Amino acid sequence: MQLVESGGGLVQPGGSLRLSCAASERVLSLYNLAWYRQAPGKDRELVARINSGHVIDYSDSVKGRFTIARDNAKNTMYLQMNSLKPEDTAVYYCHAHPTWVNGPENDVWGQGTQVTITS
Repeated sequence: MQLVESGGGLVQPGGSLRLSCAASERVLSLYNLAWYRQAPGKDRELVARINSGHVIDYSDSVKGRFTIARDNAKNTMYLQMNSLKPEDTAVYYCHAHPTWVNGPENDVWGQGTQVTITS
């Protein structure tokens, strides 16, 4: 399976973006999904996750501003980002972990999409 992100771009502080992550196969319902981001010079960090049962977690830095969602019928995951701040600038990656394995060896990553917040 492959994941392809889209929706990144350049916006001003306070603006909004909606990221999408499309899967190449109709098996997304079997995966726990997440969005990560990596800013220059920093480690990759978890932004939000939604498991196969639609249980959701957010990092404290985005809670109340970002919304994660999945549409298994469309094989797509979304990240609605509102009230964007300069510190949200990063490459955003979607991630899928198969529910039938424990380790990360079968995890799937997208190629990343750049989000830049600047005035």
